[in-house]
Amino acid sequence: MHWLLLLGSLWLLVAPPALSIFQRPTGSPAPPRLQYLLEPLHAVVHTQRGATATLPCVLRALPRNYRVKWSKVEPANYRESIIIITNGLYHKNYGPLSPRVRLRHSHRYDASLTITDVALEDEGRYRCQLVNGLEDESVSLTLHLEGVVFPYQPSNGRYKFNYHEAKRACEQQDSRLATYQQLYKAWTEGLDWCNAGWILDGTVHYPIINSREPCGGRLLLPGVRTYGARDKQKDRFDAFCFTSALQGSVYFIRGHLNFKEAGQACRNHGAAMAKVGQLYAAWKFSQLDRCDGGWLADGSVRYPITTPRQRCGGLPDPGVRSFGFPSKELRTYGTYCFAGK
Repeated sequence: MHWLLLLGSLWLLVAPPALSIFQRPTGSPAPPRLQYLLEPLHAVVHTQRGATATLPCVLRALPRNYRVKWSKVEPANYRESIIIITNGLYHKNYGPLSPRVRLRHSHRYDASLTITDVALEDEGRYRCQLVNGLEDESVSLTLHLEGVVFPYQPSNGRYKFNYHEAKRACEQQDSRLATYQQLYKAWTEGLDWCNAGWILDGTVHYPIINSREPCGGRLLLPGVRTYGARDKQKDRFDAFCFTSALQGSVYFIRGHLNFKEAGQACRNHGAAMAKVGQLYAAWKFSQLDRCDGGWLADGSVRYPITTPRQRCGGLPDPGVRSFGFPSKELRTYGTYCFAGK
């Protein structure tokens, strides 16, 4: 019995990312029946950055000398990081999530995990494990952040990032490297991009809606095309970044400003120049819509369009348009500023 339960737990850890955490491959044995833990009604908990989210884990009975262990499966290496351990009376927090997590404990059978001030890196798969000698069992849940994926490349052109530089570049733009699931969802929502980019697990992909010659040829079907895992030090590509809701606001200051003057204009208002991820978040969650190109903190010039129209670039779909990285001396643009709450 014990080795069957162990196999069931291991299957949850190594299940491929494309599978739902409760979906079994054809021909696989059913997971062991839960004796002490209740199956969650919903395997996915939806939230946004800055919110408070609760991952449910409820016992139907209290075995003797039990412990409940919460852990997170890290997408970059599929290892588990312990978050909190409790015996029902006492608990101990572990790791970087420690200051922001607690047990809900609304009744004595409740071992649900509450995460406050949800951050981008909190998205992913979590496991609630009942540790009770030979009767160990667990349930898995996914914390899903609503957000937006955007491609990113530096001012010196395409395919300049190794993996670590891509990860750092996204973080500098108030975002993080996207997961495969986030990139796939963005593709289903219309993301069409010919340049390949790094994602969080160290693989490289590009999403295509409209098959065309420069992007693998017209004969290949639409989809998220993949280069697979690449050398994180040597290989160079763009990045696919992911951001979620803002804790603040993005607004536009009109003017004919160069880059330095744009930064000063934001500071005069008690704000900072917006980052690329912040502009995308304002476009996605606040429906920011302006025809005016404006400087951003990375030296690029962009503008957000939620209602496409001919005089605003002429493209038929909503999006954040880019003028690239013009000379920082040009006094041609306004600027987008970010003011935190």
